[in-house]
Order: sequence, then C-alpha cells, then structure tokens
Amino acid sequence: MAERPEDLNLPNAVITRIIKEALPDGVNISKEARSAISRAASVFVLYATSCANNFAMKGKRKTLNASDVLSAMEEMEFQRFIAPLKEALEAYRREQKGKKEASEQKKKDKDKKTDSEEQDKSRDEDNDEDEERLEEEEQNEEEEVDN
Repeated sequence: MAERPEDLNLPNAVITRIIKEALPDGVNISKEARSAISRAASVFVLYATSCANNFAMKGKRKTLNASDVLSAMEEMEFQRFIAPLKEALEAYRREQKGKKEASEQKKKDKDKKTDSEEQDKSRDEDNDEDEERLEEEEQNEEEEVDN
C-alpha cells in the first residue's frame, strides 16, 4: 500500500496524454485542472479496484479478474462503460491469442530448424566416419600389398 496520498496518483505524463487525446486541437488545460483530473482519475481507479476486490473476495479469490471489474462498473452505476470495456477485453484477448500462436509457431519453426541441423550434423558425422573407415581400409590394403 502507498504510504502517502501522492503515491496514489497516476503518472502526470499519462494523464496529460489522455487529456490531449480527449480535447479538440487548440484547447489548452491549466496545470490546476490537469492536477484535479489526475486526482479524480486516481480516486476512480482506487474505488473501482476496491469494488472489484469485493467481488473477488465474495468468490473467495485473491486475484481480481475482468469479470470482477465489469461487475464493479455495474455496481458503481457505470453501465455505459461495460460494453466498451467488454469490446476492449475481447480485442486484448484476440491480441494475446495471436501473440501466443505466433510465439508457438516461431518455437515450432525453431525446433524444425534445430532438428534439421541435427540431422545434417549427424549425416556429416556419418560421412566422416565412412571416409575414415574407407581410408583405413585403403591403408590396410596397401599394407597387405606391401607384405
């Protein structure tokens, strides 16, 4: 837990970026207003987290999950946020699934390459052994001819 109230504030850079994206071009915001929005956002996040934690505790869990957050939004009477949050959650899950599949494919490709390299190495070793055996046989034949 944070020891000071200032520790609970969201980073100013993040707040500034969000504000700039939300406002039309040419609209400025005072430092005081930016600070007020930052504090309000921090309070909102803390309240939403607390509500979501209550749902996790009811489920006898220590980990908050997406359904806890969605339930918290409903309990806090922010129903209009639920649909956009669900859409963002689905987009996030698709993105993670795509990353996971890409990672698995990359691993499979690497394993195939490693297997191929091992087969090539094994073939090269077999060829080296065959060459050594042929050389020994030739030397033995030469020695026999000399005797």
